[in-house]
Amino acid sequence: MHVAGTKGKGSTCALLASILRQAQYRMGLFTSPHLCQIEERIQVDGQPISRDELTSLLNEIRSVLHSVAGRRIQPTFFEMATALGFLHFARRQVDAAVVEVGLGGRLDSTNVCDPMLSVITSISFAHTRQLGNTLALIAREKAGIIKPGRPVVSGVTDSEARDVIRQISRERDAPLQELGLDFEYRHDPGLITEERVRRPRVQVTTPREAGPVMNLGLLGKHQAANAAVAVAAVEQLRNLGWRINQASMAAGLADVCWPARIEVVGSRPLVVLDCAHNVASVGALVTTLRESFPPGRRLLVFACSRDYDVPGMVRALRGHFDHAFLTRYANNPRGVPVEELARVFAQEGLPFTASPVARQAWNMARAAARSEDLICVTGSVFLAGKLRPVLLQDNMNGETSHEDHL
Repeated sequence: MHVAGTKGKGSTCALLASILRQAQYRMGLFTSPHLCQIEERIQVDGQPISRDELTSLLNEIRSVLHSVAGRRIQPTFFEMATALGFLHFARRQVDAAVVEVGLGGRLDSTNVCDPMLSVITSISFAHTRQLGNTLALIAREKAGIIKPGRPVVSGVTDSEARDVIRQISRERDAPLQELGLDFEYRHDPGLITEERVRRPRVQVTTPREAGPVMNLGLLGKHQAANAAVAVAAVEQLRNLGWRINQASMAAGLADVCWPARIEVVGSRPLVVLDCAHNVASVGALVTTLRESFPPGRRLLVFACSRDYDVPGMVRALRGHFDHAFLTRYANNPRGVPVEELARVFAQEGLPFTASPVARQAWNMARAAARSEDLICVTGSVFLAGKLRPVLLQDNMNGETSHEDHL
C-alpha cells in the first residue's frame, strides 16, 4: 500500500499497519523522517529494524553503491533508505508493506513499488520549490503514485487538487474512492484533563457499511479524517479478498502508536508534543488544543525549518498562546536561527523568550509554567525528536506526570 499526501500520510500509514497487524498479517512499515533514531523508518510488526540488521543490509548494498561510484548522479540518502526498507521486508517475508512517500510522489524513490492500493491523504502547500506553487501542481506530483487499474483512496477535499486526482485516476483506469463522496466520518473529540482521559471516537461510513463508533488512539479531527481514509483503504483490501474483520479494525484504530502527534507526555502542567510544521498542521493543532484540552494559560516551545511558511505558521499560532520560547534544533542547516524567529514573532505581536539551545528553551518553559498551565512543543519533526527523550525522562522523574499516556 503506497501512501502520499502533504499531511497525514505518516499517521495513515501507522493506522493501516496497525489494523492489518490486528488482522494477523505480518506487516512492514516504511515511513520518514524518523523522530529519534533512523531505525524507526523501517519496521516489521511494530518493531524497528535492529542495528545489527541495518548494518548487515548496508553491507549487502555496499557493492551496489561502489558500482555507481564516480557517476555524475549518486544515490541519495533517501534512495538508500528505500532500498534498505524494501530489502528488509523481503528478508523478513512480510505479508504486506505500507510505504510512505518521502517527497511528492511521481519522482519519489518509493514509486518504484507496484502497490495493490494507492492512497493520497491530503493536499496543501508545502515544498513548493520542488512540487509547484499551486495546489493543482502539487496534486499532480502526489497523484504520480496512481497505478493503472489499481484502486485509489483519496482524502483530498480541496476542489482544485481533487479535480487533478480524478483526471489522473480516469486516465489510468484506477477506481477512485473519495472522502466526502464515497465515504465519510463523524468525530467525537477526546478530552484530556488532569483527572481523566477520554479517547476520541470516530464512525466511518463506507459503501460497504455504516461502521460502529470506534475509539481512536490519536487526537484531533484531522486524525479522524486520516482514520476514515485508512478504513476506506481497508475496505478496498477486503474487496480484493483480504480477511479483515470489524474487531481488527477497531483494535487497530484504538491501539495505533504514532508518537509526537499531539502526544500528551506529562501533566501538572499538561505537556503536549507535536511536529506540526506547516500552516495546515498548525491549524489542526490549535483546533485540537481548543477542542480537547481545558482552557487556561498556554506556553509554546517552538522551532522550525526554513523551507516552510514561517510567518504563516506564526500567524496561525497567534491568539492561542500566551508566551513562546523560541529555539533551534542543532546540527541541521534547515533550522531557522532564533534571531530570525524572534523578528517574525515580534512583527506578529506574540510575546517570546529566545534561547538557541532546545533543552534550555524547554527548561525555561517548564520553570515558567504553573501546574494548571499547558506547554506545547511544536514546529518541527526535528525539534520533537530532539526533545521527546528529554520530556519522557522528566515525566519518569516525576517532574511532569500523566497516568493515562495517550
